[in-house]
Amino acid sequence: MTNVFINGGSGTTGLRIAQRLSAREDITLLSLPEELRKSTTAQAELAAQADITFLCLPDDASRELIAALGDTRGRVLDTSTAFRTDTRFAYGFPELSPAHETAIRAANRVAVPGCHASGAIALIYPLLQAGALAADAPLSLTSLTGYSGGGKKMIAQYEAENRSPALSAPCFYAVTQAHKHLPEIEYVCGLADMPIFQPIVDDYYAGMLVTLPLHPRLLTQPLTLTELSALYRAHYAGQAMVRVLDENPEPAFYANALAGSDVMEIFLTGNDERAIACALFDNLGKGASGAAIQCMNLMLGLPAATGLNLP
Repeated sequence: MTNVFINGGSGTTGLRIAQRLSAREDITLLSLPEELRKSTTAQAELAAQADITFLCLPDDASRELIAALGDTRGRVLDTSTAFRTDTRFAYGFPELSPAHETAIRAANRVAVPGCHASGAIALIYPLLQAGALAADAPLSLTSLTGYSGGGKKMIAQYEAENRSPALSAPCFYAVTQAHKHLPEIEYVCGLADMPIFQPIVDDYYAGMLVTLPLHPRLLTQPLTLTELSALYRAHYAGQAMVRVLDENPEPAFYANALAGSDVMEIFLTGNDERAIACALFDNLGKGASGAAIQCMNLMLGLPAATGLNLP
């Protein structure tokens, strides 16, 4: 039996992790008494005793707890932004390379990827590794997300009885090109510059569609749409949680099509002259809680998709 402590289990990520793990017979969920839940000392003591701890906390609270634990006590998966560019932490996207998976399996500190960053990195990294894209290529990304990505405050805003009519329309945000996931994308991919990135939130609960335009001038060599698809298919071959579809799949692409699942689908749209690479997934699934549990499974020596929803 594996003892798991979810620290910060009342937020959207923590609740989804708890939901997935509570259905498993190999997991016992640990918790602190109500009066100790804000005590860093008590949190650190339980995290040190648990087999696995998920931190679903704000950045500063995660930093405080990791400092209290030190570098060796406990095996921790952090879901905040705090450690995604920290070399002490394995980056929690095992499909990127065998080295990433090996690092996660052996780690006692794992940084779970951000939701927007998961889609962006899943699209950019294989192109860089194949030599089809240069690290200094001028990239741009658009990401459409459901409002659950904004946490409790945004969920309450969108689900309020007398909400603003403006919330029925898509909304651009983080328009100053300072989104918190940009350093993560640049660091993990080894880019020379941050991409131009425009996130959009819309009036649906969960689901994400990240897109990367691929004009031929961006690529280091001419590649047809079929060849680009083959490149992604080769990179993600044998992966249960990342699937590569045929180009221009039907039907239409709804950003909430994989809501509730823990998989990511990658596909190309367009033609041989102008293409768009797309990553479709649940921002709370492969973009957060599903990715965290996948990494936990690897750390425990289990199949990556154990206890996850793979339709």
